[in-house]
Amino acid sequence: MANPLPNNDAYGTQSDAFAAENHLHRRSVDKNGTLSLDAKPLGEDGGHTSADDFLEVMGYKAELLRTRSTLQVAFMSFVLASIPYGLATTLYYPLVGGGPADIIWGWVTVSLIILCVASSLGEITSVYPTSGGVYYQTFMLAPPSYRLIMSWICGWAFVVGNITITLAVNFGTTLFFAACINVFESEPGVGIFAAKPYQIYLIFFAITLLCNAVSALGNKWLPYLDTFAIFWTFAGLICIVVCVLAIAKNGRHDAAYVFGEFDPSNSGWTAGWSFCVGLLHAAYATSSTGMIISMCEEVQQPATQVPKAMVGTIVLNTVAGLIFLIPLVFVMPDQAELAALVSAQPTPVIIKSAIGSTGGTIALLFPLLVLALFCGIGCTTASSRCTWAFARDGAIPGSKWWKQVNQKLDVPLNAMMMIMVVELVLGLIYFGSTAAFNAFSGVGVICLTLSYACPILVNLITGRKQVALGNFYLGKLGWFCNFVALCWSALALPLFCMPTVIPVVPEYMNYASVVFFAFFVVATAWYFVWGKKNYQGPPTHEDAVLEARRASIISNPDKVQF
Repeated sequence: MANPLPNNDAYGTQSDAFAAENHLHRRSVDKNGTLSLDAKPLGEDGGHTSADDFLEVMGYKAELLRTRSTLQVAFMSFVLASIPYGLATTLYYPLVGGGPADIIWGWVTVSLIILCVASSLGEITSVYPTSGGVYYQTFMLAPPSYRLIMSWICGWAFVVGNITITLAVNFGTTLFFAACINVFESEPGVGIFAAKPYQIYLIFFAITLLCNAVSALGNKWLPYLDTFAIFWTFAGLICIVVCVLAIAKNGRHDAAYVFGEFDPSNSGWTAGWSFCVGLLHAAYATSSTGMIISMCEEVQQPATQVPKAMVGTIVLNTVAGLIFLIPLVFVMPDQAELAALVSAQPTPVIIKSAIGSTGGTIALLFPLLVLALFCGIGCTTASSRCTWAFARDGAIPGSKWWKQVNQKLDVPLNAMMMIMVVELVLGLIYFGSTAAFNAFSGVGVICLTLSYACPILVNLITGRKQVALGNFYLGKLGWFCNFVALCWSALALPLFCMPTVIPVVPEYMNYASVVFFAFFVVATAWYFVWGKKNYQGPPTHEDAVLEARRASIISNPDKVQF
């Protein structure tokens, strides 16, 4: 833990900013050119201390331990996406949208786009590495005239996106688990598990409790769990690829089918739009890209490690996704048969068709189920940090409870428990609509996409001047990445509100549009009712002074490196 500030100052509100500013005036550079407090050297853990110093420059007290290295934060970023699990649970979307071509080329297309999103966020994060993430970045980049309302909407979108995507992961794990059980059949085509709504909810309840328990009680072990998850993922991936291609009991398709077959007839949409609707598969798997920013205050050198982790993970995920998807498409049964599955979980059916053995299928699905739990734990951890950071700035009613950090566990336990309760309550929607998972995943993707777009848009409007100070500045390439990211956001927001198939019936309606619209209206109305009087944004006293200090630190890597 970083050294406590004098008098235990916690720069968590606007009113504390003056104290932060006066404290910063006591910073100096020693004879070796190293940033120090009260002219004292940084000590042996210079990397940790300098990152905490920079956090204080931004007006916050270091409350969480910086335990993650570059590889560990990259591994957590990988676990948040959890390829191939993330692709396995939503494979239904591109199957209905167009089949093989939508699966393969949709994944490649979205991965390249998300690479631009990650690069754009990486530039900004190298200048503003805090757990507030995109919300804090939006506030600091936006002009004073509209920074409050824009950061408010961005922050709520980020928090709601984190919560609903975590909910979607745990609910997706539940549905995937039920589909795996039904690999065992009482008679041909009839699984042994009825999967009634109350049964699904109870499994979801247990998975949510487990993920929260591990995240809260085993925080210090999570970096090692993420590291183990990498080896577990690729070991499982190799087993699946080798077995399905080597056995392929019902034969293999040719390359022309795998990379060129496109059949949108199962969706009812026109060909072009059907392909786009199928992109939710890839968008869901990559939606966690910016969630890792919320871990900045637990990373040893956040200004460089987090941007590298975001970009590097997208490249790794793209490769891992292709390794997983291409063999499955080679052995895929009839597309219409898979699209008609009541469970909307085709992966277990595809693997069983290729292996021809129930026991062998379960053995190959087991690594995906374990990875699903890793993903749920990672998302629970990240969502608790972003909610805690937003509450720390007074943006959530009752923030005095939600901004507390449990010193014994070194986690924002109150915020984590509040999120868990919200997820369990939202999960009850499944009793009214079996398409609840579509709404959860859709809202998660939409809200996170909106939250990522906010700082990128403001950064572009203001001429990208502030990111030029960072250690991850992309120059002219950054303009291109920003433009691609914003175009994707403009497409994704309406796209993922659309139903997967038409004509639409109530039980298969995509309620993401309803939930997202309700969120947007409530968040905006709540700002004018409560936020306008109570919300003042992140702690700042004199922006010009703080910006100058950020520029001084970031643009002199020889003095302070993150």
